[in-house]
Amino acid sequence: MSTLSPPSLSRLYLLAFDHRSSFEHSLLGLSGPPTDDEAEAIRRMKLLIYTGFLLALRQGGRRDGSGILVDEHYATHVATHVLEDGPLLALSVEKNGQDEFDFEYGQDFGAHVETFDPAFTKVMVRYNPEGDPERNARQRERLAHLTDWLQQRGRRFLFELRVPPTEAQLEALGGDLERYDAELRPSLLVRAMEELQNGGVEPDVWKLEGLERPEDGENVARQARAGGREHVSCIVLDHRTGWKRLERWLHVAGSTPGFIGFSLGQTIWWNPLRALQEGRSTAAEAAQRISENYQRALLTWEKAALRAPLQRMEASPA
Repeated sequence: MSTLSPPSLSRLYLLAFDHRSSFEHSLLGLSGPPTDDEAEAIRRMKLLIYTGFLLALRQGGRRDGSGILVDEHYATHVATHVLEDGPLLALSVEKNGQDEFDFEYGQDFGAHVETFDPAFTKVMVRYNPEGDPERNARQRERLAHLTDWLQQRGRRFLFELRVPPTEAQLEALGGDLERYDAELRPSLLVRAMEELQNGGVEPDVWKLEGLERPEDGENVARQARAGGREHVSCIVLDHRTGWKRLERWLHVAGSTPGFIGFSLGQTIWWNPLRALQEGRSTAAEAAQRISENYQRALLTWEKAALRAPLQRMEASPA
């Protein structure tokens, strides 16, 4: 493991809208590539999300570590604004909608990173340690190459790890995804992190699906920092969840040492954009709702983080 890593952050609160297929297929209902007008509509929606984020900062949601996660394909204009406005910028470099990780711009990824100079270079990877071993090996090789490139330049690496169930794993649990999340995913997550680390993949921040039990959060954070990786941290994401479950995830992560924040996407902006699209709100109202949702997540996190030291004291033997 290289020791040439940039300084760690104490907090990270990202509003994520680097999604591409979600906008094309789910929001716009497209069955093929977008037309120029449809692509422009997606760009306008992403600018509206950023407007809501800036509203949140002005309305009391500004924190050290506040920032956004965007893609280059539909959000170049947003990334340019961020460089001028000052929040942290995280930039996705993975090819969208793939089961196997690859670079969006092939081996030219480095030129794209250097053009935008983000605080974090981000990838999203689907990796199950009991999945296809050859695919896992190919992914590790590409991701180790990215690690080397980033470390040589002192750049931070944000790694979104998804551990989707294999058919056999899901079948063993009667097809119940909630059981998979609670009973199997936590241990698979730790194994996946260890395999990636052993393969030369060295994130500065792991972006992970939420965990229901504090002990699972502790195990994940321990693996993130195993082997002298004290600078490494974790943040929680909001895949496949609504507010009730997300708040539970934020409470668990916020009270777990090693977790420093969140990267939240559709829970924050999906309903406001849908209401706008259906004519049930104005653009200004949608931006305000996005602002309120981001601030709600931030306050939920901070409440958990403030209570955590007291909870640990109460749990300690007298």
